Amino acid sequence: MDLGLDGATAVVTGGSKGMGRAVAEALAAEGARVAVMARGRDALDATVDALWQAGARECVGITADFADAASVTAAFEEIGARWDALNVLVHTVGPGSGTFESLDDAGWEDAFGRGTLSAVRAVRCALPLLRRAEWARVCTFGAVSVRRPNARTVAYSAAKAALANLTKNLSKTLAPEGILVNCVCPGTIVTASFTEALRPVLAAEGLDSGDPVAVMEWIGRTFHESAGLGRAGLPEEVAALAAFLVSRRNGYVTGATVNADGGSDFY
Repeated sequence: MDLGLDGATAVVTGGSKGMGRAVAEALAAEGARVAVMARGRDALDATVDALWQAGARECVGITADFADAASVTAAFEEIGARWDALNVLVHTVGPGSGTFESLDDAGWEDAFGRGTLSAVRAVRCALPLLRRAEWARVCTFGAVSVRRPNARTVAYSAAKAALANLTKNLSKTLAPEGILVNCVCPGTIVTASFTEALRPVLAAEGLDSGDPVAVMEWIGRTFHESAGLGRAGLPEEVAALAAFLVSRRNGYVTGATVNADGGSDFY
């Protein structure tokens, strides 16, 4: 299917690792010109190199700390100097986790700063460029814990819930301008960082943290939250969904909070 992304300009925040990088790769494969934003220069450079080697039409890595409004402003000013307009913004930046009793005020402020305000900063800075484009799309990344909270990710879940609400509001605000805005909510996804973090935990139970079936077995036993497909997801599967939502092929889906979780027990 031709998604109509050939030649489009796209920014992917948090695009140097995990699902963000998978989104950047998916957009580049469709012919989009891709700017990846993240904090770490080394990871950015490695991602850009990989995109070039995969045949990207144009790609660039821009350092940006989405907890710092000035840093975000500077990053999008660089985009404005490079491109006249922006077709796509995919925002994947998110906070860390923690239980209620383990988090002090600073922890909560950081969670909402990275989980919600980071998206506010990204959209605010991108909007003038999005409005200059012939067509424009925005996709934020929430989480299934928006609807099914987990005690180990209380601030993370609350910040992502606020992000989903913000995304819905933006979809209504920007609909008259033809800018479509949606939120993707991934479930358990086997990214490189996820695999590395859980390797010793799952290994202690004789499981492979890189095996999607083994991961879901552990999730189901530990959190009593399984998936209908019986396995965890892969970054490229979430990226494929995001790529459709931000494409010209999508002409009518906006304001949606879309699960990518392998089937869950809620709507």
